[in-house]
Amino acid sequence: QVQLVESGGGLVQAGGSLRLSCVASGSGFSINVMGWYRQAPGKQRELVAGITSGGTTNYAYSVKGRFTISRDNAKKRVNLQMNSLKPEDTAVYYCNAVVTRDYSDNQYNYWGQGTQVTVSS
Repeated sequence: QVQLVESGGGLVQAGGSLRLSCVASGSGFSINVMGWYRQAPGKQRELVAGITSGGTTNYAYSVKGRFTISRDNAKKRVNLQMNSLKPEDTAVYYCNAVVTRDYSDNQYNYWGQGTQVTVSS
């Protein structure tokens, strides 16, 4: 079983910064992609940023140039540095991991419990 534990959310003024972290625990798997999604009230969950085990990244257009995703494969950790935050960045942010279990070709999707990010104007 894979568990994802997030930290780092909170309240910040517009223009400020926050750093989210997510650590995966468990054994018997390898993590292919780690990423962050967010869901604002009344909206669908959307991808914010993702990073492969090789370090290839992708970002939502709305956060390019402001957010940076990074990953420590040995520690099974993914971080999201969020700068120049805007009120429209307010949402619950979820950590996501796509994993392959040992001795299997199947991929499985796991989610963290979510952390609230609130940006005041």
